[in-house]
Amino acid sequence: MKKPKGKYAWSVKVGERGQLVIPKEAREIFNINPGDTLLVLADEKKGIAIPPKDAVAFLTEKIFGGDISGEDEE
Repeated sequence: MKKPKGKYAWSVKVGERGQLVIPKEAREIFNINPGDTLLVLADEKKGIAIPPKDAVAFLTEKIFGGDISGEDEE
């Protein structure tokens, strides 16, 4: 079975403290680096999703508008 372009699937193990290790290939594809904060979205029926960082920033900017850096404009 040929996988669709741009579609990926990985398995991860949950550690004793509930931590997930994101596979290296996924970290490279999505530019996930140590210290990054990721958003985890969950739906009891549909499951868990971790959207790409740029998608979260885009949506946050659309919802709250303007600069989302946390610094007040003067």
